[in-house]
Amino acid sequence: MQLRLRTKLTLVMSGLVLLVVAAVSLVYFALLLQQVLDQSQKRAQDIATSTFDQVKRALRDAEAQGWRPESNAPEDIRDYVAYALGASQGLQAQLQTAVVASSIYEVSITDHEGRLLASTDKSLVGKFAMRRPPLTQLTQRGILHQIKVLAGPPGIYEYQYPFSIGGEPCEAHVAVSSGLLLTNEILPIVRKLGTIVLLALVISTVLAAVVSRAALAPLARISEQLDRISAGQYDMPVPEVKGFAGSGDELGQVSRKISQVGQQLRGVHEIFSTMRENMNSVMAGLEDGLLLFTRDARAVMVSPAAEKFLGAPAGQFLGRRVTDIFPIGHPLRDALHLEGDELREVAAEIELKTTEGEKRVSVTVQGIQEDGERMGALLTLRDLDSIESINTQLQVSERLAALGRITAGVAHEVKNPLNSMRLWLENLKESLPEDSDSGAKQAVQVLDKEIDRLDAVVKRFLDFTRPMDVRLEPTQLAQLLGEVLEIAQPQMQKANIQVARLLPIDVPEVYVDRDLLKQAVLNLVLNAGESMPSGGQLRLVLSRRGEMAEISVGDTGKGIPPEHRQKIFQLFFTTRPGGSGIGLASTFRIVQLLNGSIDFTTEVGKGTTFRIELPLAA
Repeated sequence: MQLRLRTKLTLVMSGLVLLVVAAVSLVYFALLLQQVLDQSQKRAQDIATSTFDQVKRALRDAEAQGWRPESNAPEDIRDYVAYALGASQGLQAQLQTAVVASSIYEVSITDHEGRLLASTDKSLVGKFAMRRPPLTQLTQRGILHQIKVLAGPPGIYEYQYPFSIGGEPCEAHVAVSSGLLLTNEILPIVRKLGTIVLLALVISTVLAAVVSRAALAPLARISEQLDRISAGQYDMPVPEVKGFAGSGDELGQVSRKISQVGQQLRGVHEIFSTMRENMNSVMAGLEDGLLLFTRDARAVMVSPAAEKFLGAPAGQFLGRRVTDIFPIGHPLRDALHLEGDELREVAAEIELKTTEGEKRVSVTVQGIQEDGERMGALLTLRDLDSIESINTQLQVSERLAALGRITAGVAHEVKNPLNSMRLWLENLKESLPEDSDSGAKQAVQVLDKEIDRLDAVVKRFLDFTRPMDVRLEPTQLAQLLGEVLEIAQPQMQKANIQVARLLPIDVPEVYVDRDLLKQAVLNLVLNAGESMPSGGQLRLVLSRRGEMAEISVGDTGKGIPPEHRQKIFQLFFTTRPGGSGIGLASTFRIVQLLNGSIDFTTEVGKGTTFRIELPLAA
């Protein structure tokens, strides 16, 4: 989640205050902890001294009452002292009062063997005392060790006060519990410090929020100014900066400079918008795929036509490095001779699988330099097959146009002599006697047939060159193609040809002349059937290609030899015995009249596929 600057400043200032308070609190806690431990040790010393005084008083009271040990044996003396101490009310009161202290766990007196003579726990009297670590191990160590001990499992430390009774060494033991010390004396201090830290944090957060809001208020107005500039409002007045930031300080100067930059950006924006519109118009009309790379090999411009070569929308490649666009294994990577992120100048041709199928593609890289320094590179991808196809169609169109002009004139000039020849031939037939030889009659019959054949050729010339009356109307191609198959069905069944159709009804309508398009497709279907005299499969497929509808007519015939492919749309060119050579030329002409295009792919021995592309209805 992105935090606002005001929130960040509030958190930073609160964090700094918390850090300072925490550091001071730690120092203060360390001092208080040492003070508490020192007081615990002093308390233990005072209790030990007071206990010693009570021991001496108890022995004096026992002597005053005439109590004596039964003998001078150590056991009798120990029993005498233990009895005297146990009978002393002052000592017992002292012991019970000592354990009332917050951190005192136990107070006891032992002889030189470590046997308990008196204790706050009377059940332990006469037993050997437990050995415990000295209290100095807690009070005289470092702060970290002290915190570790207090935070760990509760432990018992003791203060030992040596003295002697009747010349025998004894000791007063004051045991201190780290658990009691933590619970009764240290934790209250920690709670107070925590309360102080929490109050400091709350107060500092409130103050930081107030200060940051007041300090950043001018930035909010400057941000609004930048938003207006980014929205194209370059001439808005400079906002008056108040609060902590006046009109003469740094923020006020920044606001004025932003206004000046906005005015400069207005002119740059107008120039850039014009250039971008012109560039987009130029790029949209290009058939070549263009990719412009910066000095560090990042794509900053990708033309729409590059999509068919790269197989993805152009917007996906903007800002990406050339090695990301052409990763290892990409067919274009080897052609570009990529080494790292550097694009070298190259010119090559490769076979590339595009969205339109396998294509022969020209790949060129041109370096862009300014003042002798390399600024970037321009990669151009050109579809050579499409260029050759367009050139072929242009050549065919030019030939058909020239042929049409010639044949129109020739047909009219030949028509009149043919009519005269026919009239005179009829007169000749009538003038021949009935008993004339068969050779003369046969010659007349041959002339008559040849004149009829020549007249049919002239009629076909005139039909082909005569302007067509095109009537465009919205047409559902799936329905039209279905009608074509119904017309051709008898011939397909007679030739034992299987028809495979794929005619989706969701392809949008096109504006065409129904009769002309039906005739054009029928010509292709009949030609496909005639190319399979021994049977085969006819494929009729309708699909959408962007803003174009594609009609595909394929067969499994013998294919078109390479030497005939350039002539396939020429008038009167045919490889079929008895063929007229007009069908494909007429189809080519009809498709051009409908603002479409026609192309074919063929493979000898496997068949031919013709494709007609027509623009969809707007």
